[in-house]
Amino acid sequence: MKTYPMVAIILIAIGIVAFAYQGITYTTREKVVDFGPIQMTAEKTKTFPLPPIVGALALVGGIVLLVVGNKKG
Repeated sequence: MKTYPMVAIILIAIGIVAFAYQGITYTTREKVVDFGPIQMTAEKTKTFPLPPIVGALALVGGIVLLVVGNKKG
């Protein structure tokens, strides 16, 4: 199996997903109250933003690899 086309397709898919979602959202649990045997936690949602340049670089890199992989052949 050829390596360049496979990596190119993965990079193109990552680029499209990065453009579509614009960030990664995750949930954490934080302790709010810790008073002896009584403990309270809260779930907080946080977002790690992905700049559009990351998606663009992955997309362009995948296209370039696809072209180079086809020329090497």
